[in-house]
Amino acid sequence: MSTGVLSKMSYFYDHHYKKLIILPILLLIFSLFVLGNHYAKTGEFISTGVSLKGGTTISIAQSYNVKELELFLSEKYPTSDLGVRSLSRAGTDVGIIIEASDVDSGELLKSIEEKIGTLDNSLYTIDTTGPSLGKSFLKQAIIALVLAFLSISLVVYIYFRSFLPSFYAVFCVFADMLFAMAIFVLFGFKLTTGSIAAFLMLIGYSIDTDILLTTRVLKRKEGSVSERMASTIVTGLTMTLTAVAAVTVGYFFTESEMLKQITFILAWGLPADIIYTWLFNAGLLRMYVEWKEKKEKQQHES
Repeated sequence: MSTGVLSKMSYFYDHHYKKLIILPILLLIFSLFVLGNHYAKTGEFISTGVSLKGGTTISIAQSYNVKELELFLSEKYPTSDLGVRSLSRAGTDVGIIIEASDVDSGELLKSIEEKIGTLDNSLYTIDTTGPSLGKSFLKQAIIALVLAFLSISLVVYIYFRSFLPSFYAVFCVFADMLFAMAIFVLFGFKLTTGSIAAFLMLIGYSIDTDILLTTRVLKRKEGSVSERMASTIVTGLTMTLTAVAAVTVGYFFTESEMLKQITFILAWGLPADIIYTWLFNAGLLRMYVEWKEKKEKQQHES
């Protein structure tokens, strides 16, 4: 990026960095509202799929009207937590996935065939997860997420040896994950073992850019703070936008439901990371550095 562009970025940031913090704050409020509203309605911040609470998943390599089939099965099994989704490839429906709890897999298959016709064995697969195993998976997933946050918090603090910059970085990662969860809920997805892996991947992606920014601002001394931030954003945006392009292509062309969830989470979480890192974290770091320089100047004068 040319020196002229960097100068314009530095000038704009110098005059508006405090105002720019408003956008990520609004994004955080939106995330909390969506997750809170979902919790009020369902008792869960994010709905869990059968792989995490137990049940049956039937994948059928044949397209059908999803809403019609879901209505039929819901009337047949009113007490079951049931969901029907279409499976698409390059924008074309190629199959359907039915998830149901507290229903025998054989009985569920018969009900499906009653609606869409007899299915050849090669057209469907059945996966069953017991309730105890599902709860065990969910418990392990929560432990993994908690340990991931504790680990990155410890590593970041040890590296920077300063509480506030470390807190800013970890908080941005947390806020980014909340936004991805909120979008996940809005689109009607349910948490599975695959989506847990995606959230762990998002934590890794997010902390990378925050560490890059914090390192350039606190560890390097050449140029002004805004100039160091402007030069850093080139590297950070290149990293993030490349990843966004890759996962977006993956989402539209993969046939695997698990890969679709993983790429969906990353495709939304990574752009949110740009906002939290380069507007929220950058703005707070700028204020922190200015406060620190002012404090050092007062101590020197006294």
